[in-house]
Amino acid sequence: MAQPPRRDVALLQLLPNALTITAIGAGLSAIRAAVEQDFKTAALLILFAALLDGIDGRVARMLGSHSKVGAELDSLADFVNFGVAAPLMLYFWALQDYRKIGWIAVLVFAVCCVLRLARFNVDAKSDMPGPKADHFVGVPSPAGAMLVLLPMFTSFAFADASLLPDPILCLYMTGIGLLMISGIKTSSFKSARIAPGYVRYVLLGVVVLIAAVLTYPWITLVALCVAYIVAVVWSALRRKS
Repeated sequence: MAQPPRRDVALLQLLPNALTITAIGAGLSAIRAAVEQDFKTAALLILFAALLDGIDGRVARMLGSHSKVGAELDSLADFVNFGVAAPLMLYFWALQDYRKIGWIAVLVFAVCCVLRLARFNVDAKSDMPGPKADHFVGVPSPAGAMLVLLPMFTSFAFADASLLPDPILCLYMTGIGLLMISGIKTSSFKSARIAPGYVRYVLLGVVVLIAAVLTYPWITLVALCVAYIVAVVWSALRRKS
């Protein structure tokens, strides 16, 4: 039986998957940096992985190269970077004196992350009506990783800040994990629309945000995490009212 002719793939079509694989490399390198006690480098690598996670899908849609393989790679990258690397960083950073309970917290967070990704993938492939495009169900895994690293960001931003007790850190990590698999609806900016008259102000805000991250990275990250927590709480209260 004759096989269908193979079609060559344009090199540019591989860019989205290359970005995803680069993100996985950044996440694995963050684990290595954390093992070597270089936590600032580890945090920067996770931020880089989160940035790549935010653009690989958009690049795929722009190039018309969205594929099933790319979708699976994206989920694997999210689990490695945000479900494994982020909690391990917190574990190596502050839970070495509380290893057994700390490791349980890491496992809970990782399992919650993989369950959240599995639910998202099932909803995306299902013909049944799923979550609306303007919100997620549960905290997304990249946001969960940033929130779980908030104590670390705070210690970098404020040198005199005292660490939370180990049991509180374990409860905090577990709580963030549970938020990822909760039914809380969190905002999604994928379908956000901006009135033409406000585009210039949004672009200015993006420039200011990038400048703040480059100049005062840790304080800016702390502020963004706190703002996100406030937004989630506000959204939950508004939906209940």
